[in-house]
Amino acid sequence: MIRDARVLQPEFVPIDIVHRTQEVNTLAAALDPVTDSQWGETTLIHGPSGVGKTCIARHMTDKLQESVLDLNTQYVNCWEDYSRFKTLYRILEGIGQTYDIHRQSTPRDELLERLRDYDGPPYVVILDEVDQLEDKRVLYELYRTQSLTMILIANREDELFEPLNERLTSRLRTSTRIEFKRYSMDELVEILRPRVRLGLREDAVTTDQLGLIANAAAGDARVGIETLRVAARRATHEGLDTVSDDIIRNAVSEAKSEIRQRNVDRLTDHQQIVYEIITEHGDIAPSDLYAEYREHTENPKSDRMVRNYLKKMERYNLIRAEGHNRGRTYHSVT
Repeated sequence: MIRDARVLQPEFVPIDIVHRTQEVNTLAAALDPVTDSQWGETTLIHGPSGVGKTCIARHMTDKLQESVLDLNTQYVNCWEDYSRFKTLYRILEGIGQTYDIHRQSTPRDELLERLRDYDGPPYVVILDEVDQLEDKRVLYELYRTQSLTMILIANREDELFEPLNERLTSRLRTSTRIEFKRYSMDELVEILRPRVRLGLREDAVTTDQLGLIANAAAGDARVGIETLRVAARRATHEGLDTVSDDIIRNAVSEAKSEIRQRNVDRLTDHQQIVYEIITEHGDIAPSDLYAEYREHTENPKSDRMVRNYLKKMERYNLIRAEGHNRGRTYHSVT
């Protein structure tokens, strides 16, 4: 049944982007100076999970590489590379400047100086999950690096700006900002259709079944794509030529569970501690959570940072908050 499994992976970037024309055009305009060997505008892309933010950003850098002879690009996932050192290291890696850098002995400021000394072709960097940076002052340092064109990706604009100082906030607020909203059911069907055409045998999944998947995904393309992949996998294991409605219905919960587990696996060490405390208790108040977190680590983060962790875990459906203010409690999602 499966002709090309790569097409069913969430990381697959399609050749043609549908239902994001305005967003693509706005980002293209911000990056247009790069085609003339100039620096593009810093761009902030924000919106909930599964609305195409990362896909569009990577699609546009792929398009730039097709049309610009001398160009460097790099993708940085700030959930994984969340420290100042890791972020700068990953950016330098994109221009081949890390061969003699040692994590234990190389001064952090040397990384920034190397980046500022860069005088090569235009360099476009995607900073995904940028709200996960532990020290967001690095954004100000990068913003002042003239050789760099940044595409910043976050869930919520206000949560990114909240902890920043006024100087950086004023600069980022003048950058190009693009909001991505949830897909409609019909839009999700059109997003899934080419993946079926390219990845599965003909007639393996009907249009009505794509509607069933889209309805269950509730505007989240990530859930829709994962459900399609799980359903195709189940049907293949059962030796079927087509996917049944029952397989799709059963695939929804499994797909959401697999996405949730991947997000759990991406948690930083401190986030993992917070998540495990909530999971262990089942239901816990913020004050008790902060107190127990501090007992579980030698170098605890501030309460404000822990609140940021909690917001991020809520965005990715790992935990849920109930109540308000002193009556608020957190519990894990199973």
